[in-house]
Amino acid sequence: FYSKDMILEIVMISNINMFSFFLYFFSTGLTVCYSFRLVYYSMTGDLNCSSLNMLNDEGWVMLRGMMGLLIMSIIGGSILNWLIFPTPYMICLPLQMKLLTLFVCIFGGLFGYLISFMKLYTLNKSLIFYNLTSFLGSMWFMPFMSTYGVIYYPLNIGQVVGKSFDQGWSEYFGGQHLYQKLVNYSQTLFIMHNNNLKIYLLLFVFWILILFNFLMFF
Repeated sequence: FYSKDMILEIVMISNINMFSFFLYFFSTGLTVCYSFRLVYYSMTGDLNCSSLNMLNDEGWVMLRGMMGLLIMSIIGGSILNWLIFPTPYMICLPLQMKLLTLFVCIFGGLFGYLISFMKLYTLNKSLIFYNLTSFLGSMWFMPFMSTYGVIYYPLNIGQVVGKSFDQGWSEYFGGQHLYQKLVNYSQTLFIMHNNNLKIYLLLFVFWILILFNFLMFF
């Protein structure tokens, strides 16, 4: 079987139940649906018709293999059908069943096209009356008397303490400020070293002198 038309026609003349018959045609419709949506989203719209980076595919090493695969993909199914089965299939179906596959493909593509226009969001009506919804949706006065009323003041005091001490003056005069100053000094020295070699050598001489004095007097 090398095409969905022949597969569905074989299904029609086979002795299967109605549920399997429905699954065959439904899966075919879904295949056409997502194939059409893929083409719709990739080939239509702004900046979708052409590639950003135009690549050259004139390498004959790849083209020879692709030509062989192309020929076999077109006529390979029919060749296997002729070689495997000793006698060709004689499929005799009424016009309605012959056109059923075409209708399934058309409706699948139309369904995929309609899904592309579907909005994935809706307006939540409860957001219009948010305060009333929040009050009626909770345990009325119980949260304000138990949970909210109990934890509000400790959390507020903790926020003040964290903002004043942990992220305030103690952090400024502590390790974070010292770290920031060292980073700024290192960046300044790095700029000086990159801009002038004489300054770098002069600082190196000063460092040697300071080290020599330290060793002499201590």
